[in-house]
Amino acid sequence: MAFIKKKERPRERFSLLHLDLEEYYFEQHIAYILKSNTGRRKIRGSLKVCSKSMIFEPEPLEEPIIKIPLRDCTQIEGAEEKENRNPFVENNVGRFSVKCKQVYLIKEHGIVTPYRIVRGEMDYMFQLDTVVKAADIVQTLLQLHRASCLEKLGDQTAMITAILQSRLARSSFDKNRFQNVSEVPHMECRAEVVAPLVTNPGLVCITDQNLYFQPLNEYPEPVIQIKLHDIRRIYKRRHGLQPLGLEVFCTEDDLCSDIYLKFYKSKERDEIYYYIATFLENHITEHTAESYMLLWQRGHISNYQYLLHLNNLADRSCNDLSQYPVFPWIIADYTSPELDLNNLETFRDVSKAVGALNKERLERLLARYREMPDPKFMFGSHYSSPGYVLFYLMRVAPEYMLCVHNGKYDNADRMFNSIAETWKNCLVGATDFKELIPEFFGNDCSFLRNNMKLEFGKRQGGKMVDDVELPPWASDADDFLQKNRDALESQYVSEHLHEWIDLIFGYKQRGSEAVAAHNVFHPLTYEGGVDLDSIQDTNEKVAMLTQILEFGQTPKQLFTTPHPQRITPKFQSMSRTTSYSTSVTEPGSPSEESFEDLTEESRKLAWSNISKLKMGCQHKIHKEAVTSITVSSNGSSIFTTSLDSTLKMFSKESNALQRSMSFSNMPLSSCLMLPGDTTVVCSSWDNHIYFYSVAYGRRQDILMGHDDAVSKICWRDNRLYTASWDSTVKIWTCNPSAPSGTKRSNFELLVELELEAGVNAISLNPAGTMLVSGTKEGTVNIWDIDASKTLYQIECQSDIINDIAFSPDSRHVLTAGNDGFLKLIDVQTGMLVSSLPSGEEQRCFVWDGNTILSGSKSGDLLVWDLIAGKITDRIKGHSGAVTCMWMNEQCSTLITGGEDKQIIFWNPIY
Repeated sequence: MAFIKKKERPRERFSLLHLDLEEYYFEQHIAYILKSNTGRRKIRGSLKVCSKSMIFEPEPLEEPIIKIPLRDCTQIEGAEEKENRNPFVENNVGRFSVKCKQVYLIKEHGIVTPYRIVRGEMDYMFQLDTVVKAADIVQTLLQLHRASCLEKLGDQTAMITAILQSRLARSSFDKNRFQNVSEVPHMECRAEVVAPLVTNPGLVCITDQNLYFQPLNEYPEPVIQIKLHDIRRIYKRRHGLQPLGLEVFCTEDDLCSDIYLKFYKSKERDEIYYYIATFLENHITEHTAESYMLLWQRGHISNYQYLLHLNNLADRSCNDLSQYPVFPWIIADYTSPELDLNNLETFRDVSKAVGALNKERLERLLARYREMPDPKFMFGSHYSSPGYVLFYLMRVAPEYMLCVHNGKYDNADRMFNSIAETWKNCLVGATDFKELIPEFFGNDCSFLRNNMKLEFGKRQGGKMVDDVELPPWASDADDFLQKNRDALESQYVSEHLHEWIDLIFGYKQRGSEAVAAHNVFHPLTYEGGVDLDSIQDTNEKVAMLTQILEFGQTPKQLFTTPHPQRITPKFQSMSRTTSYSTSVTEPGSPSEESFEDLTEESRKLAWSNISKLKMGCQHKIHKEAVTSITVSSNGSSIFTTSLDSTLKMFSKESNALQRSMSFSNMPLSSCLMLPGDTTVVCSSWDNHIYFYSVAYGRRQDILMGHDDAVSKICWRDNRLYTASWDSTVKIWTCNPSAPSGTKRSNFELLVELELEAGVNAISLNPAGTMLVSGTKEGTVNIWDIDASKTLYQIECQSDIINDIAFSPDSRHVLTAGNDGFLKLIDVQTGMLVSSLPSGEEQRCFVWDGNTILSGSKSGDLLVWDLIAGKITDRIKGHSGAVTCMWMNEQCSTLITGGEDKQIIFWNPIY
C-alpha cells in the first residue's frame, strides 16, 4: 500500500485513474459548464483535455465529476459570436459546445462509488475563464476525436502518440524552476512519470544539483524536484518489456520510490542513470543479488527484507502493478482455532509452485500440457498480475479497481472476502495460482478492513461485502499480520525459503528445471519472451503489450544455480508430521548459536579490533621473499620458508635467528608444523616434500611427491595434502619416522585428484571433510575428500589464485587473486556470491567468515567488511608485497612475511 500513501493530491477529487488505461492527460482550463436542456445554473470548475476524453471537475463538492468519452461525441464546435446561445454570459467569445451520447458521473456527492453512466442525447456548453481561445481547444478536441474513432486500437495509439510527441517537442523545461541560480544543466529529455495503472508525460532535466520532472499538464504540481545528494538507490527498470525505466529512491528501505521515470529512448535513460550514479559512488555501495544473499544467509537481514530486495532487483516495483512485489503463501492452516508454528503441517510446502501444491489438479494440468502444441505451458494464468494485486487491496484502493474494471467493482462473490476461501481457491481453482503481496507481512492491516464503508455489493445469500473474514486463530487483523510475520521468520521457512526463491527468481524459473519443478507459465510472461521491436504491425504490438501487462510478468531471473540455504541454528531434522522448534529473531539480533562457532571471547574481541593492529618488531631474516610461516604450539619458535631455498627458525624469546637449513637449491614454497612440535614439513619447487626434525636440527625424511613444483601443503589426522603445478592434488597417509631417524617414514598415496591447470593453493575445511583448490588459471574446485570427487568447479578469477580458505563454519570459500579481487563462493551450491575489488593484487589473507585481513602487492594490510563488501581500513606494512601471514587460533598473534625479506610481528589492541 506504499503507492497509495504517496497519492497525488489528497484534497483533489480528480485523479489520473479516471482516465482509461493508456490514456494521457494533456491540459486543463478553468471553465464554466452548462447543460443546455436544463435550467441549472452554470458551474465553475476545471476542464481537463485528455487523449480519449474530456473531464470536467466542478468546484462544488456535491457535484459529480463529468467524463465525456470523445468517441461518444457527435459534435464538437465553437459558438458563433453573433448567436448568444448562453443566457448566463454577455457574449459567446470563449465558448464551445459538445454533443454526446453518454457520459460518466464520477464521485457523486464526493463518495467513491462505481461510475454512473447516463445515456441519451446530451448537449453541454463550456465557457472558458482563461485567455485561451475556444477555437484552439476545439481544434485539439476534434483531432483527438478523430483518433478515438479509429477502428483499430493500434491506429488510435499511433495517432495519440504522435500528438503527444508533437506537444512534447514544442515544450522546453522552464529553467526558472531551478532551485539555485548557479545550477548547471547537464541534460534535458522527454519522459513519463510512472504510477500504478497510469503514466504522466513531461520533461526531465538534470543539473549538477537536482533531478527535475516538469509534467506537461502541470499535474500534480508544476515541477517535481529531487536533490541528487538525497538519492540513496537507483534501479534500471524494464517497463512494458522494454529497458526504458528508471526508479529513484531517497530512502534506504522504503517500499515505494520517490519517482519512477519511463524514457522514450534507452540511451537517454542510461545517460541519466550513470550521471546520478556518480553522486552515489562515494557514499553508497551498490548491492547485487549475491551481496544481499550473503547478508540474508548470515542473518543480517530478515526473510522479509531479503524478499523485498530480491523483488527490487528483479524489476518488481510498487509503481508497476504488472510487476508488483511477490511474496509466498507461508501458512497452510486457516481453519484451526490456534496456530501452531511448532507443527510442520502448519506451513505451505515452499519447494512447490502454487499450481503444484494440489496433486489432483496438477495431474489434470499436466495431461493438458502433454497434449499442448509448442510453446507449451502448464498454467494459463500467472501468480502475480494487476488484477491479483488489486484483488487484495480493493478496500484501500477502490479507485484503482474501478479503473481496471471500467468504472465498476468486480462481482461480490469474486472479491477478496475470506483468507481461508482465497487459499482454498488457490489450491483447487482451475485458473487460480496467485501468491501473496508484501502487505500480508507488513504492519498496516487496513487492506483487510472496510474502513471507508464502501458498498461493494451483496454476496450470494445476501451478506454484504465488508471486512475480510480472518482465520479462527487470528483475534483481529493486526494479530493476523503478526502471525504471518512470525511464520515468515520461523526456522522452518528460514531453512526452506531458498527453495521458493529458486522457483520465482532462480534456476527453476525457466528451462528444463522449470518443467521438472512444474513451474511453467505462458511464454509471454517471461523476460525476452517476445521482441516487441520485431513486430511491425502496430495493432498487433499494442494487443500483445496489453495482454502482457494485464496477464502479469515473471520476475527477472536473478540466479542461474541453486540458491544457498540460510545459515540457521542447528536443529534435529524432522518429518512434516512431527513438531518443529521455531526461532524468530529480529534482523541483526544474535541467534541462539554463533554462525562461526566461536567460543573464545578473545577471538571475537581480536577480530572486532583488527583494524587497530600496530606494527611490532620486524626482522629481515631471508635473502629473498618469505613464502610461508608456521609457529610452534607455544608460540616460541617461528619457522619460515623463502624463495632463497632456506628454512629459518626464529626464537621469539631471544628475538634472534637460531637456525638456517637448506634442503636443495630450489625455492621452498610452504611449511607447516606437525602436532607435537617435533617436525616441520616443507614443500619445494624441486617437486619434493621435506621433513625436518626440530629436536635434531636435520632433515628427517624426504618424499618425491610430484612431477612439478609443490606449491602448498596441508596436514590433518596423519594425512598430508600436497598441491602441485603438475595439475594434481595428492592425499597421502604419512607416519613420520622417529626424530632420531632410526626407521624410514611410511608414505602411502591414497588419492590423486586431477585438475586442468597447475594448482597454486589448497585448503581444508575445519572438519577435514572437504578440500578446495585454486589454480593458476583462476579455477576453484571443491572436493568431497571421502568420495574423492569434485562437488563444484567454478571459474572464479581471471588470473592466478594466490590464496584460498574455508570460512570457520565451512559454509563459504574465499579466494584472493592476481586480478585484485577477493571472491566468495557458497560451498553448498557452488555459487559465486560476492566479488570484492581492491584495485591491486592480493597475495594472502586470514578471515573469520565476516571480516578479512588481506596482504596486498603494495605491502599494506587491508581490512574488509565482507557484508558491506568494501575495504574499511588500510594498515601500512611491508615495503614490498605481503606474501604470507600466520595467525594463531586465539587471533592474538599475527605474523606477516613479505617480498622485502622481512617478517613483522603485529600487536593487537583491545
